[in-house]
Amino acid sequence: MCGIVAAASQTNIVSILADGLKHLEYRGYDSSGIALIQNKNISSYKKEGNVSELTQSLDKKLSANIGIAHTRWATHGKPSKENAHPHISDDNIAIVHNGIIENYLEIKNKFFKDVVFASETDSEILAHLINFYTKENEIFEAVYLTLKEVKGSYAIAVLDKKNSDKIIVARNGSPLLIGLGEKTNFVASDAQALIEHTNKFVYLEDGDLATVTAEEVKIYNKDKQSIRRETKKSKLSLNSNSKNG
Repeated sequence: MCGIVAAASQTNIVSILADGLKHLEYRGYDSSGIALIQNKNISSYKKEGNVSELTQSLDKKLSANIGIAHTRWATHGKPSKENAHPHISDDNIAIVHNGIIENYLEIKNKFFKDVVFASETDSEILAHLINFYTKENEIFEAVYLTLKEVKGSYAIAVLDKKNSDKIIVARNGSPLLIGLGEKTNFVASDAQALIEHTNKFVYLEDGDLATVTAEEVKIYNKDKQSIRRETKKSKLSLNSNSKNG
């Protein structure tokens, strides 16, 4: 199982992402990565192997207010740095994805027949298609239009350097939740990734999309209608997924 963790905050979120990845290790992984928006540009850091290899390689002075991160378990494409998430398109869009895009070859042949991709994954198509749609649409609409093309399962988190305070997320068939904090909001595929920072969670349902900033969360259904989902308090602890001897 792959894992997603993301955060938008008024303070530095790098340690939140790094800790979140560590708490997702139990799901299994072969590589991991982080993408941040810094000075309205996307920076990406990826490593094959243990999550600790990634987190220890990060500059301790690294700082950002928004970012997405991922642990990957190979499906399409071998374990490698190139196939690790996040995937980036034209230095404009970064995505992390859990699930399987069943029609990724059809999408590639329809939109990007002559484009050489950087990875062997089905997930990279999402970054390129979202970027394609941003040419004439704002980022939420671009994600919506992209997902209308997709067949398969997904939980995604998207960064757009032109909207440097916002994460766009969506789910269909793969779990994804939003964690609510003080001047910080989070995204994860598993509450365990965030329990150190919040115990308040909103569980997205299939077809939901959401925009997440440090100040607010807005959720929409598959028809782009604004909706509310129940906020639940978790009783999980940091030790919930440890063997404890």
